[in-house]
Amino acid sequence: MDNDLNGKAILVTGGGQGLGAAICTELATGGATVFVADLSQDAAERVAATLSSDGLRAIALQGDIGSEDDVKRLLDDVKRRSGRLDALVNNAGIDKTTGIDSLEVGQWDAIIRTNLRGPFLLAKFALPLLRETQGDVINVASTAAKRGWPNASAYHASKWGLLGLSYALHAEFREHKVRVTAVIAGGMRTPFLLDRFPDLDPSKLQDPRDVARAVRFALTQPRESVVAEITVLPVQETSWP
Repeated sequence: MDNDLNGKAILVTGGGQGLGAAICTELATGGATVFVADLSQDAAERVAATLSSDGLRAIALQGDIGSEDDVKRLLDDVKRRSGRLDALVNNAGIDKTTGIDSLEVGQWDAIIRTNLRGPFLLAKFALPLLRETQGDVINVASTAAKRGWPNASAYHASKWGLLGLSYALHAEFREHKVRVTAVIAGGMRTPFLLDRFPDLDPSKLQDPRDVARAVRFALTQPRESVVAEITVLPVQETSWP
């Protein structure tokens, strides 16, 4: 299994930290050339440099996935540098923890733009490349795509939408032999949670590497099969079920 992704070119959004960095590490360890895409150039370069120092293949890219122009540029960069795209991992996501009465319209728009518009743009414009390789799309959702809790209305809307988009693309891309997987990730020990909720008990969260392994698992299934949805939770997950 060590080189099960050898020769593959994979684009990972939000790759500069947390789960995205763990996914980049896991896939590069499997032999892939990983394109570490992030809104922060510095974050993308740090992850790519760390992987490269370990003898793995990683290239940093900067871009705003909510921008059609940036998405096209990112995909052009991947094609120019590798000549192919075997998998797209839509991992980038943002949130704002507040009630709907205090949630600003601009904050709602930003969350939907990153968490839902971005994966749509990337899947749309990556399809010609993925069709050539009979590749994969991985959409990283959340338990927030399955149930609701207070003070996260925009996040829930975006993740329920992403799960719906995943199933629609799973059906639509079948004729192109492009597989689509939704990864439902439970709470992880990442800055996304720990920086915002300092009272969380890290021991009750999961290592992001465990979710990254699930991504690799989906990508390395025989081509006659697809993991349409996979849920990875910490054993003591309190938000699910």
